[in-house]
Formats: sequence, C-alpha cells, structure tokens
Amino acid sequence: MQVELGRTGLSVTRLGLGLAPIGGLYADVSPEQARATVDRAWDRGVRLFDTAPFYGYGRSETRSGEALRGRAGHVLSTKVGRVLERQDDGESDADVWAGVDPSVRPVFDFSASGVRRSFEDSLRRLDRDRVDVVHLHDPDDHLEQAVAEAYPELVRLRDEGLITAIGAGANSPDVLAYLVERADLDVVLMAGRYTLLDRSGTDLLDLAAERGVAVIAAGVFNSGILADPRPGATFDYAAADEVLLDRALRLKEIAEAHGVPLRAAAVQFPLRHPAVASVLVGLRSPEEVDDAVDMLAVPIPDELWAAIA
Repeated sequence: MQVELGRTGLSVTRLGLGLAPIGGLYADVSPEQARATVDRAWDRGVRLFDTAPFYGYGRSETRSGEALRGRAGHVLSTKVGRVLERQDDGESDADVWAGVDPSVRPVFDFSASGVRRSFEDSLRRLDRDRVDVVHLHDPDDHLEQAVAEAYPELVRLRDEGLITAIGAGANSPDVLAYLVERADLDVVLMAGRYTLLDRSGTDLLDLAAERGVAVIAAGVFNSGILADPRPGATFDYAAADEVLLDRALRLKEIAEAHGVPLRAAAVQFPLRHPAVASVLVGLRSPEEVDDAVDMLAVPIPDELWAAIA
C-alpha cells in the first residue's frame, strides 16, 4: 500500500527501510548482507529508503546506491548538514560506527556551500543525478544557519530539478517545530518521539498536520526496548531504567492479552496519527525485514489501542 507523501507528489509505502544499520551502526554488516537486506525489502514491497552521509561515513549511501541502481518506482531520501572530511589522526566514532574508514570524519556544515558540497558528494556515492527527498540532518545546534543558509540552498537545488522535496530530520520535536514554523518544509522525519513509550512529539505532529507537512516516524522501537523489553534493553541508545522497563513490560502484557506482538503495536502506533505517512525502521538483515513487514500486517483490535491510549 502506498500513500501520498504530503504535497510532494511522491508516494511512499507505509513502511520504510532505514539504512543506517547497513552502514555499520553499532555492528559491522558485510556487503553481501547489506545487499540482501535491501533486496528483501524490495521483494516484500518496501518502496521508501532513507540514508545519509553520516551513516557509516558514506558507506550506507554507497551500498544503497548499488542496491537500488536500475530500480524504479521508489522514494529515496538522504541528508545534508555534515560533510565528510579527510583526517590524519585516525580517530573515529568506533563506538557508534563499525567498519568505517578511520581516515574520514563527519563535520557539521549548514552553510550554503557545505550543503551543495554534501549533496554533490551524496550523488556520487549514490550514483544518481537527483534525489527525491533531502533532509536537513540534526540541525539542533545550527538552527539559525539552517534556516538562513541551508534551507535556501535546498530550494535552489529543487529549482534546478535535482531534488523533489525538502525535509528535516531530528530527534527533537522542538527543533522540527522551529523549522516548520520558519521554512516551507515538505516533510519532517522525527525519530523516537511518537512511540508507545514517548509521545512528546504529539504537538509537532499536530503542527505538521495543520501546515500540510508530511511526517515520517522513525525510532518506533525507541532503540530496542519496544522490540524486546527485558533487563538490559536500551531506550534511546542507553540502558533503560527500571521505570521504563516496567512500562514496556506492561505494554507487552496488554498487547499479548489481545493476541498481538508488542512489535506489531509499536510499528503501527505512529500511523494512527493523520500527519504520519510512513514509519521508518532501521534493519540489518533479511530476517529483520521479514519481521517488520509481517508486524505491519498484524490486525490490531480497537480494544488494544483503547487499552494503551
């Protein structure tokens, strides 16, 4: 099933594939597994794919481009706001990105020239001459420059026919609201703030609906706890405290009492808001793709939604 992505003229599937994991997020992924993951998503009908220069320091874009080359009828998004610089000290975020090139470092740059350079570098890695959606990526500490310089450069890229839609991606709903109110965005990508455990992004979704801005909801498992709530599970990439774990376990009990896996409720919950066009799930294997697609198709009774409202 595909739906309109707001006013962009693009159509997306209700489930999108987040491509950070195939870039090596927290664990290395072989080229073969990365390709098999994208192939399985395609075979299961997924037609929204999201990458970024930051993901694996360019490796996610390169692998995405190879896997999607020659395929039509999908929407691909990437991001600007960081440029990849060569360095001599060999330092890298090895605790976040496995298998990355140690001679490369991502550097924030929301200047017009930085946006243009980032985009052109992305086109080379993706082996494309245009991209459907480009997001301002994590502009939290650069908001004024993002509005004054980065956004107008994206407008120029759109006017040149190089992109179709302009968006912004961040964790913070306040950051996204700031941008929605000051720039004519087509879409926003919000991670982890409209989930079964964290609904702090509700006001942003309402604002987006009012402004006609489409929303892609990412981080629906809050980095793991809603996929498998157990001691040691993570919430926003850190160990969940006892209160959060108890809440997640209670949600699991409620879901299973209605015959529904918690993962299914977590994937489908954001789609209940009218502003949300698609949920984006980061996956690193064909098996994870199968599970996400299957969870999206699980029938969920209204009684379950009422019980966790």
